[in-house]
Amino acid sequence: MDKKLLDILACPKCKGDLEYDEKNQKLICRKCKLAYPIKEDIPVMLIDEADKIQ
Repeated sequence: MDKKLLDILACPKCKGDLEYDEKNQKLICRKCKLAYPIKEDIPVMLIDEADKIQ
């Protein structure tokens, strides 16, 4: 994941910061408890496509 891209991406639900989970290829919003998948190096920033985390 490109650092510049990560710096400009925000959670589509709360507009908060995202953490990059390199192992699972997901962008994580701790505030909303959502994990957005990265498919073929492209973040899927759709709330309906996000996985809920604890």
